Amino acid sequence: MNKGLKIAIGADHAGFEYKKQLIEGLDVKEVKDFGTYSNASADYPDFAHPVALAVESGEFDFGILVCGSGNGVAITANKHQGIRAAICWNEELAERARSHNNANIVCIPARHISIEEAKEIVGVFLSTEFEGGRHATRVDKISC
Repeated sequence: MNKGLKIAIGADHAGFEYKKQLIEGLDVKEVKDFGTYSNASADYPDFAHPVALAVESGEFDFGILVCGSGNGVAITANKHQGIRAAICWNEELAERARSHNNANIVCIPARHISIEEAKEIVGVFLSTEFEGGRHATRVDKISC
C-alpha cells in the first residue's frame, strides 16, 4: 500500500464496525472519517456524498465506502462526475476495478464478506495501478 495516499472513508450503520477496523489497518498519509460514528440506523447517502466529493475535488486520492450490500453507496457515489465507484467482494474484482476501470472508490458489502476479506480487498485496491492504454480509452468514455 502506498503510504503517501490520502483516503476518505465513510459507512452507514451496516458498515460501521468494518469501517472502524479498516481505518485501524490503513498505513497511509491521511485518513478522513466522514461517518457514521455509531451503529445506529443511518442513511448511506449522508456519508457517500461527502466521500465522493472529497475524491472528486482531488483533496483525497481514493475513497472507501461500506454499507450492507455495497450497492447503496456505489449508486450514490457514482452520481458524481469523475467518480468511478466499484463494488468489490473479492480481491480479483478490486484488482480489475483499479487496473482496468481506474476506480477511485471501493465499495465494500459488509453483510456479505468477512472483515478479513474486506481488508484484503482494500489492500489490493489501494496498491494496484491503472494500466491505461486501451483501458484509458474506455474509461474516457464514461463521463456524460
